[in-house]
Amino acid sequence: MTLVEVNLDGIVGPTHNYAGLSLGNLAATANAGRPSFPRAAALEGLAKMRANVRLGLVQGVLLPHRRPNDVWLAELGTDAGEAQSLWAASASASAMWAANAATVSPAPDTADGRCHLSVANLVTMPHRSHEWPETLAQLRLAFAHPAFAVHGPVPPPFGDEGAANHMRLSERHGETGVEVFVYGESGGPFPARQHRQASAAVARRHGVDALFVRQSDEAIAAGAFHNDVVAVANERVLFAHEQAFADKVQFYDALRARLPCVEIIEVPASALSLADAVASYLFNAQLVTLPSGGMALILPSEAQENNRVWRWLEALVAGNGPIRRLVPVNVRESMANGGGPACLRLRVVCDPATVDRRFLVDGVRLDVISRVIEAHWPERVGPEEHRTLGAWPAAENARRALLEALDLVELTYT
Repeated sequence: MTLVEVNLDGIVGPTHNYAGLSLGNLAATANAGRPSFPRAAALEGLAKMRANVRLGLVQGVLLPHRRPNDVWLAELGTDAGEAQSLWAASASASAMWAANAATVSPAPDTADGRCHLSVANLVTMPHRSHEWPETLAQLRLAFAHPAFAVHGPVPPPFGDEGAANHMRLSERHGETGVEVFVYGESGGPFPARQHRQASAAVARRHGVDALFVRQSDEAIAAGAFHNDVVAVANERVLFAHEQAFADKVQFYDALRARLPCVEIIEVPASALSLADAVASYLFNAQLVTLPSGGMALILPSEAQENNRVWRWLEALVAGNGPIRRLVPVNVRESMANGGGPACLRLRVVCDPATVDRRFLVDGVRLDVISRVIEAHWPERVGPEEHRTLGAWPAAENARRALLEALDLVELTYT
């Protein structure tokens, strides 16, 4: 069995909008109330997937959820027509950020030799707290093979936000690795979304011997609401901001003791501030191993537009280090809502032959998805329309058309 990294990107749903619901996510709150462009957002995501396929990476998708979530509203004793105060939370397309879908421990790391996935509970933010049932249904379908174990969420009140606060390092993807769970405690005015208790629960159920590392208060206060805004790892490489962790010396020493081959690339605060990191989403990149050898950073185009960030990156790849290529991508609609290339994908190290083929894509499958989006996704949704959309039947019809096109109609009412 050959184990490789499969990236599953969330398809941006037809209700993509800017409601500013995510406290601590500076981009999301700064852009609250502006018009959104769901069709463009979804097509930007598809373009990123196409670029990954051209790089030779294995690419998959996760599907938009039913939005507005009428089941959630009914449990609150209301519906989309009368609950304007809850409407935005029920209509959020935030499931597009698949890095928060689950935490994944590949088979070489686990006690029973299976790949374990635990769906994230996302309890800290109301608009995301009702995602997990639909995410769980998709994961159980995509990873129904006996090679996987798919778990439900960690119970509240312990907040778990999935792979965005989890890193795995190994000499190669298919070898035993070191799993790192990053948790928060204080973020000044902002909540710490990943609780240590939740991370420990996931590690226990997956049967992994993990490192638990505290994110720095400064990073959370600067807008790094998830660890993947200030750090990213791939195989033996950790790429991180100097101020990402509360006690970096202890963390680095523990990591080197467990994985002597690790290469730590640290961006000093004197070169790039936390503000630069958060504004450019430099670290919210996909750090990937190319089939031809070497690693590439798949970055938001905003990183290229920040002169300080881009000069530092150009010097990095000009050296003799493991990161050899920079690949800017345009995901501006997602970035304006606080999610970059890494937010949009869930990484699963596995044998692709064990994944339900309907969740994997190539150029032809991406063409099918693109045609559905161009035909059914709204071009523009303005804040003035939110009060009149109610149950938003056009969004439900758009989602149904996508599920039919991908032969995944069993997900229609999950």
